[in-house]
Amino acid sequence: MHPQMNYTKHETAIVDEGAQVGNGTRIWHWAHVCGGAVIGDNCSLGQNVFVGNAVVIGSNVKIQNNVSVYDNVTLQNDVFCGPSMVFTNVYNPRSAVQRKNEYRDTLVKQGATLGANCTIVCGVTIGEYAFVGAGAVISKDVPAFALMVGVPAQQTGWMSRFGERITLPLKGEGTYTCPHTGDRYILTGSSMSLSQ
Repeated sequence: MHPQMNYTKHETAIVDEGAQVGNGTRIWHWAHVCGGAVIGDNCSLGQNVFVGNAVVIGSNVKIQNNVSVYDNVTLQNDVFCGPSMVFTNVYNPRSAVQRKNEYRDTLVKQGATLGANCTIVCGVTIGEYAFVGAGAVISKDVPAFALMVGVPAQQTGWMSRFGERITLPLKGEGTYTCPHTGDRYILTGSSMSLSQ
């Protein structure tokens, strides 16, 4: 370990000069972090993870094996990226057409879960604590606490911060109290919020 590093890097991993990597972060086998990346504290980057230059990753983010976090993707604190899930940054790629100036921003807000093998089409925002099921394809913004499944992904319910289904309809009025944490959720129309 380099004497000024406050993170752990496997000997096969590459962290380019200039990358900012937070305290306690672990970077595993054959990962590559580009020089412009900013990564927070206590993250885990699994085997074969790639992190581009124009990427910001918050603290306590877990990125499982075989995930590429391309330019213009921002992951806020406590995001979970499941194995082999996919980000994109060009909406209409062609090999023969340069589109690096057309990257679309993707924002994954605090606490969201992106399940194994799901695909996030660029230019969307995934709301706080949303839960994207395995294999789902997201091509539009996802509300906070929404449970999204299928191809194309459809909202089928709501999820708590604890990661369990909230027993309220997709639309209407109502409240739900998490039996594990005591958190209270409020459904207003088609929006879920956490009571303060």
